[in-house]
Amino acid sequence: MVTPEKENALAKLGEKVALVTGGSSGIGRTTALLFAKEGAKVAIASRRQQEGQNVVDEIRRAGGEAIFVRTDVSIADDCANAVDKTVAAFGKLDVAFNNAGVEVFGKPLADTDESTWDFVTGINLKGMFLSMKYEIPEMLKAGGGAIVNMSSTYGIVASAFGGSSYHASKEGIIGLTKAAALEYAKQHIRVNAICPAFVATAMVETFLEETGMTDQIKAFHPVGRLGTELEMAQSVVFLASDAASFITGTALSVDGGMAAA
Repeated sequence: MVTPEKENALAKLGEKVALVTGGSSGIGRTTALLFAKEGAKVAIASRRQQEGQNVVDEIRRAGGEAIFVRTDVSIADDCANAVDKTVAAFGKLDVAFNNAGVEVFGKPLADTDESTWDFVTGINLKGMFLSMKYEIPEMLKAGGGAIVNMSSTYGIVASAFGGSSYHASKEGIIGLTKAAALEYAKQHIRVNAICPAFVATAMVETFLEETGMTDQIKAFHPVGRLGTELEMAQSVVFLASDAASFITGTALSVDGGMAAA
């Protein structure tokens, strides 16, 4: 019988080492803080150095261990360096939350510039490939690990908001996640994705205020509200933990019912 104490212990990350790309703000920051709270040593990989260092300082003030590595996930050398620095600091890599990404909406497909397509897919999809390319070998050395990739509800359903490159990149992440999960399942590396709908990050809140679309966006979600950063972070921590030991190749909708509507 699993007691409440043992059940809670399953969700802990113990002395695991976690790498978070895009960890300087929003869902990445909140997840990094929760990883640390659950006992993990955390590497923050982000393009924004000051914001990333602020997250590191916050973790350290709370008694945790963390480092910052300036990283552009669209650059192979940066992804390799983020993993190398993580292992150099903490000795191994157990968990990765590949969260770095961009959003571009507004123009229909035929009006989308090639440069926009390359920018979005270069960070969202190529960046996911490069992150896993360098994370997986270290996890193999550690005897296994858990990867959680950031996709989107818009990787499952489409919209007419002029985001063809975003939709393509986020659906591509789901395919990449499933393929990697199958390739490394027998080597004890689990690979999953989360698919959030609209989350009340600072960026989204600003967008809603500027456009006056709060009621319209909330209506997309059958539960009648936006998600929170903490709800996304809790989903990531669950998938990264031993509590999800039988889950791999899954794209978990964390969307208030949006994809089911």
